[in-house]
Amino acid sequence: MYDCAIIGSGAAGVSAALTLKALNVNFIWFGSRALSKKISSAEKIKNYPGLQDVSGEEMRAAFLRQIDGAGITLTEKTVTGVYPTGSAYTVLCGEELFEAKTVILATGVEAVKPVKGELEFLGKGVSYCATCDGALYRGKTVAVLCTQKEMEGEVRFLASLAKKVYLVPLCQGLEIAEKNVETVRGMPLEIKGNARAEQLVFRDFTLTIDGVFMLKSASPAVLVKGLETEEGQVKINRKTETNFKGLFAAGDCTGRPYQYAKAAGEGNVAAHAVFEYLK
Repeated sequence: MYDCAIIGSGAAGVSAALTLKALNVNFIWFGSRALSKKISSAEKIKNYPGLQDVSGEEMRAAFLRQIDGAGITLTEKTVTGVYPTGSAYTVLCGEELFEAKTVILATGVEAVKPVKGELEFLGKGVSYCATCDGALYRGKTVAVLCTQKEMEGEVRFLASLAKKVYLVPLCQGLEIAEKNVETVRGMPLEIKGNARAEQLVFRDFTLTIDGVFMLKSASPAVLVKGLETEEGQVKINRKTETNFKGLFAAGDCTGRPYQYAKAAGEGNVAAHAVFEYLK
Protein backbone atom coordinates (compact mmCIF):
# COMPACT_ATOMS: atom_id res chain seq x y z
CA MET A 1 0.00 0.00 0.00
CA TYR A 2 1.24 3.48 -0.88
CA ASP A 3 1.19 6.38 1.56
CA CYS A 4 -0.37 8.60 -1.10
CA ALA A 5 -1.77 8.54 -4.64
CA ILE A 6 -1.58 11.73 -6.71
CA ILE A 7 -4.09 11.92 -9.56
CA GLY A 8 -3.23 14.43 -12.25
CA SER A 9 -0.01 15.76 -13.79
CA GLY A 10 -0.58 19.47 -14.21
CA ALA A 11 1.25 22.07 -12.13
CA ALA A 12 -0.53 20.99 -8.92
CA GLY A 13 0.40 17.34 -9.44
CA VAL A 14 4.01 18.21 -10.29
CA SER A 15 4.33 20.36 -7.17
CA ALA A 16 2.72 17.71 -4.93
CA ALA A 17 5.00 14.98 -6.32
CA LEU A 18 8.19 17.01 -5.85
CA THR A 19 7.18 17.91 -2.29
CA LEU A 20 6.23 14.35 -1.30
CA LYS A 21 9.55 13.16 -2.71
CA ALA A 22 11.40 15.72 -0.58
CA LEU A 23 9.39 14.61 2.47
CA ASN A 24 10.30 10.95 1.76
CA VAL A 25 6.66 9.88 1.43
CA ASN A 26 5.99 6.67 -0.53
CA PHE A 27 3.57 7.63 -3.32
CA ILE A 28 2.25 6.67 -6.74
CA TRP A 29 1.55 9.38 -9.29
CA PHE A 30 -1.04 8.90 -12.05
CA GLY A 31 -0.77 11.12 -15.09
CA SER A 32 1.02 11.61 -18.39
CA ARG A 33 4.47 12.83 -19.38
CA ALA A 34 2.62 15.28 -21.59
CA LEU A 35 1.73 16.70 -18.13
CA SER A 36 -1.45 18.52 -19.19
CA LYS A 37 -3.04 19.93 -22.32
CA LYS A 38 -3.25 23.31 -20.58
CA ILE A 39 0.52 23.42 -20.11
CA SER A 40 1.61 22.03 -23.46
CA SER A 41 -0.75 24.25 -25.47
CA ALA A 42 0.01 27.54 -23.69
CA GLU A 43 1.42 30.18 -26.05
CA LYS A 44 3.18 32.36 -23.48
CA ILE A 45 3.35 32.24 -19.67
CA LYS A 46 4.36 35.50 -18.03
CA ASN A 47 3.58 35.19 -14.31
CA TYR A 48 5.19 31.95 -13.13
CA PRO A 49 8.09 32.64 -10.71
CA GLY A 50 11.49 31.65 -12.08
CA LEU A 51 10.29 31.05 -15.65
CA GLN A 52 10.10 34.34 -17.54
CA ASP A 53 8.01 34.58 -20.71
CA VAL A 54 8.17 30.87 -21.52
CA SER A 55 5.97 28.85 -23.84
CA GLY A 56 3.93 25.93 -22.54
CA GLU A 57 6.39 23.49 -24.13
CA GLU A 58 9.29 25.23 -22.41
CA MET A 59 7.49 25.01 -19.06
CA ARG A 60 6.72 21.34 -19.69
CA ALA A 61 10.37 20.65 -20.48
CA ALA A 62 11.47 22.44 -17.29
CA PHE A 63 9.00 20.45 -15.19
CA LEU A 64 10.13 17.16 -16.74
CA ARG A 65 13.80 17.93 -16.10
CA GLN A 66 12.98 18.53 -12.43
CA ILE A 67 10.79 15.40 -12.18
CA ASP A 68 13.44 13.21 -13.81
CA GLY A 69 16.20 14.79 -11.77
CA ALA A 70 14.31 13.87 -8.60
CA GLY A 71 13.90 10.29 -9.80
CA ILE A 72 10.09 10.48 -9.84
CA THR A 73 8.10 8.05 -12.01
CA LEU A 74 4.76 8.86 -13.60
CA THR A 75 2.32 5.97 -13.87
CA GLU A 76 0.62 6.59 -17.22
CA LYS A 77 -2.76 5.06 -16.47
CA THR A 78 -6.22 6.62 -16.51
CA VAL A 79 -7.94 6.65 -13.13
CA THR A 80 -11.62 5.71 -13.41
CA GLY A 81 -12.63 5.70 -9.76
CA VAL A 82 -11.52 6.43 -6.19
CA TYR A 83 -13.22 4.50 -3.39
CA PRO A 84 -12.86 5.02 0.38
CA THR A 85 -12.16 1.69 2.11
CA GLY A 86 -12.17 2.40 5.81
CA SER A 87 -8.86 4.06 6.68
CA ALA A 88 -7.51 4.00 3.10
CA TYR A 89 -8.50 4.38 -0.56
CA THR A 90 -8.72 2.08 -3.56
CA VAL A 91 -7.80 3.71 -6.88
CA LEU A 92 -9.26 1.99 -9.94
CA CYS A 93 -7.51 2.14 -13.32
CA GLY A 94 -9.57 0.03 -15.69
CA GLU A 95 -9.29 -3.44 -14.22
CA GLU A 96 -6.27 -2.62 -12.03
CA LEU A 97 -6.53 -1.69 -8.35
CA PHE A 98 -4.07 0.36 -6.30
CA GLU A 99 -4.28 1.10 -2.57
CA ALA A 100 -3.16 4.26 -0.80
CA LYS A 101 -3.62 5.73 2.65
CA THR A 102 -4.27 9.19 1.20
CA VAL A 103 -5.16 10.73 -2.17
CA ILE A 104 -4.44 14.12 -3.73
CA LEU A 105 -6.86 15.07 -6.52
CA ALA A 106 -5.06 17.31 -9.01
CA THR A 107 -7.23 16.54 -12.02
CA GLY A 108 -7.64 20.04 -13.39
CA VAL A 109 -10.87 20.96 -15.14
CA GLU A 110 -12.34 19.39 -18.25
CA ALA A 111 -12.98 21.89 -21.04
CA VAL A 112 -16.05 19.94 -22.15
CA LYS A 113 -18.94 20.44 -19.75
CA PRO A 114 -21.13 17.46 -18.78
CA VAL A 115 -23.90 16.69 -21.22
CA LYS A 116 -27.39 17.03 -19.75
CA GLY A 117 -28.32 13.62 -18.34
CA GLU A 118 -24.67 12.44 -18.19
CA LEU A 119 -24.47 12.22 -14.41
CA GLU A 120 -28.07 11.02 -14.10
CA PHE A 121 -27.33 7.94 -16.23
CA LEU A 122 -23.83 7.25 -14.91
CA GLY A 123 -23.72 3.49 -14.33
CA LYS A 124 -27.02 3.19 -16.19
CA GLY A 125 -25.71 3.27 -19.73
CA VAL A 126 -23.11 6.01 -19.29
CA SER A 127 -19.48 5.02 -18.64
CA TYR A 128 -16.06 6.70 -18.53
CA CYS A 129 -14.02 3.53 -19.00
CA ALA A 130 -13.97 1.41 -22.17
CA THR A 131 -11.94 -1.45 -20.68
CA CYS A 132 -14.11 -1.55 -17.54
CA ASP A 133 -17.52 -1.67 -19.18
CA GLY A 134 -16.94 -2.42 -22.86
CA ALA A 135 -17.82 -6.12 -22.53
CA LEU A 136 -21.32 -5.15 -21.38
CA TYR A 137 -22.01 -3.79 -24.86
CA ARG A 138 -20.83 -6.69 -26.97
CA GLY A 139 -23.00 -6.79 -30.08
CA LYS A 140 -24.81 -3.59 -29.13
CA THR A 141 -24.87 0.02 -30.32
CA VAL A 142 -22.87 2.65 -28.45
CA ALA A 143 -21.98 6.30 -28.85
CA VAL A 144 -18.46 7.41 -27.94
CA LEU A 145 -17.65 11.02 -27.09
CA CYS A 146 -13.88 11.45 -27.18
CA THR A 147 -11.99 14.61 -26.21
CA GLN A 148 -8.43 13.30 -26.63
CA LYS A 149 -6.79 11.71 -29.67
CA GLU A 150 -4.66 9.71 -27.23
CA MET A 151 -7.78 7.70 -26.34
CA GLU A 152 -8.06 6.33 -29.90
CA GLY A 153 -7.10 2.87 -28.63
CA GLU A 154 -10.14 2.79 -26.36
CA VAL A 155 -12.40 3.67 -29.29
CA ARG A 156 -10.92 0.81 -31.33
CA PHE A 157 -11.38 -1.52 -28.37
CA LEU A 158 -15.08 -0.65 -28.23
CA ALA A 159 -15.36 -1.10 -31.99
CA SER A 160 -14.01 -4.65 -31.60
CA LEU A 161 -16.91 -5.47 -29.28
CA ALA A 162 -19.91 -3.41 -30.33
CA LYS A 163 -22.13 -3.99 -33.34
CA LYS A 164 -22.19 -0.25 -34.08
CA VAL A 165 -20.15 2.70 -32.78
CA TYR A 166 -21.18 6.32 -33.27
CA LEU A 167 -17.95 8.27 -32.77
CA VAL A 168 -18.38 11.89 -31.70
CA PRO A 169 -14.86 13.41 -31.89
CA LEU A 170 -14.50 16.50 -29.71
CA CYS A 171 -10.86 16.97 -30.66
CA GLN A 172 -8.83 17.31 -33.86
CA GLY A 173 -7.25 14.45 -35.77
CA LEU A 174 -9.38 11.59 -34.48
CA GLU A 175 -10.37 9.29 -37.35
CA ILE A 176 -11.26 5.60 -36.98
CA ALA A 177 -11.44 3.63 -40.24
CA GLU A 178 -13.56 0.67 -39.14
CA LYS A 179 -16.66 -0.64 -40.93
CA ASN A 180 -18.81 -0.44 -37.81
CA VAL A 181 -17.65 3.07 -36.80
CA GLU A 182 -19.63 6.07 -38.02
CA THR A 183 -18.29 9.56 -37.28
CA VAL A 184 -20.93 12.02 -36.09
CA ARG A 185 -20.16 15.73 -36.02
CA GLY A 186 -21.66 18.10 -33.49
CA MET A 187 -22.04 18.58 -29.75
CA PRO A 188 -24.65 16.40 -28.03
CA LEU A 189 -27.29 18.29 -26.07
CA GLU A 190 -28.76 15.57 -23.87
CA ILE A 191 -28.79 11.90 -22.94
CA LYS A 192 -32.32 10.56 -22.58
CA GLY A 193 -33.86 7.32 -21.42
CA ASN A 194 -36.04 5.65 -18.84
CA ALA A 195 -34.23 3.25 -16.50
CA ARG A 196 -31.13 3.40 -18.74
CA ALA A 197 -29.66 5.69 -21.40
CA GLU A 198 -31.46 5.12 -24.70
CA GLN A 199 -30.94 8.23 -26.81
CA LEU A 200 -28.20 10.76 -27.54
CA VAL A 201 -29.85 13.99 -28.64
CA PHE A 202 -28.24 16.53 -30.98
CA ARG A 203 -29.71 19.76 -32.28
CA ASP A 204 -31.04 18.34 -35.55
CA PHE A 205 -31.13 14.58 -34.96
CA THR A 206 -31.21 11.86 -32.29
CA LEU A 207 -29.19 8.64 -32.07
CA THR A 208 -30.74 5.50 -30.60
CA ILE A 209 -28.10 3.77 -28.49
CA ASP A 210 -27.60 1.13 -25.80
CA GLY A 211 -24.84 3.06 -24.05
CA VAL A 212 -22.67 6.17 -24.11
CA PHE A 213 -18.95 6.22 -23.39
CA MET A 214 -17.52 9.57 -22.29
CA LEU A 215 -13.81 9.24 -23.05
CA LYS A 216 -12.54 12.33 -21.28
CA SER A 217 -10.96 13.26 -18.00
CA ALA A 218 -13.61 12.48 -15.42
CA SER A 219 -14.43 15.23 -12.95
CA PRO A 220 -13.42 14.69 -9.32
CA ALA A 221 -17.09 14.44 -8.33
CA VAL A 222 -17.46 11.51 -10.73
CA LEU A 223 -14.26 9.83 -9.53
CA VAL A 224 -15.26 10.09 -5.86
CA LYS A 225 -18.94 9.62 -5.11
CA GLY A 226 -20.09 11.87 -2.31
CA LEU A 227 -17.30 14.42 -2.80
CA GLU A 228 -18.54 17.84 -1.73
CA THR A 229 -18.45 20.47 -4.46
CA GLU A 230 -19.38 24.13 -4.75
CA GLU A 231 -20.40 25.57 -8.12
CA GLY A 232 -18.85 22.53 -9.80
CA GLN A 233 -15.48 22.84 -8.03
CA VAL A 234 -14.11 20.66 -5.23
CA LYS A 235 -14.74 22.30 -1.87
CA ILE A 236 -11.58 22.47 0.27
CA ASN A 237 -10.30 24.35 3.30
CA ARG A 238 -6.95 26.13 3.71
CA LYS A 239 -5.22 22.78 4.18
CA THR A 240 -6.73 21.51 0.89
CA GLU A 241 -8.82 19.00 2.87
CA THR A 242 -12.08 17.76 1.35
CA ASN A 243 -15.09 16.30 3.16
CA PHE A 244 -13.33 12.89 3.14
CA LYS A 245 -10.56 12.28 5.69
CA GLY A 246 -7.27 11.63 3.92
CA LEU A 247 -8.55 13.02 0.60
CA PHE A 248 -7.07 16.32 -0.57
CA ALA A 249 -7.52 18.44 -3.70
CA ALA A 250 -5.34 21.04 -5.42
CA GLY A 251 -5.15 23.11 -8.58
CA ASP A 252 -7.80 24.07 -11.10
CA CYS A 253 -10.27 21.46 -9.80
CA THR A 254 -10.68 23.57 -6.64
CA GLY A 255 -11.73 26.68 -8.56
CA ARG A 256 -10.41 30.04 -9.68
CA PRO A 257 -7.99 31.57 -10.31
CA TYR A 258 -6.94 29.03 -12.97
CA GLN A 259 -3.26 29.95 -12.68
CA TYR A 260 -0.15 27.75 -12.71
CA ALA A 261 1.27 29.54 -9.65
CA LYS A 262 -1.92 28.96 -7.64
CA ALA A 263 -1.98 25.30 -8.68
CA ALA A 264 1.66 24.75 -7.71
CA GLY A 265 1.07 26.41 -4.34
CA GLU A 266 -1.94 24.24 -3.55
CA GLY A 267 -0.04 21.13 -4.64
CA ASN A 268 2.68 21.99 -2.13
CA VAL A 269 0.12 22.63 0.64
CA ALA A 270 -1.65 19.34 -0.14
CA ALA A 271 1.61 17.39 0.07
CA HIS A 272 2.42 18.89 3.47
CA ALA A 273 -1.15 18.18 4.62
CA VAL A 274 -0.70 14.53 3.58
CA PHE A 275 2.56 14.37 5.54
CA GLU A 276 0.88 15.72 8.66
CA TYR A 277 -2.12 13.40 8.22
CA LEU A 278 0.11 10.34 7.93
CA LYS A 279 1.92 11.28 11.13
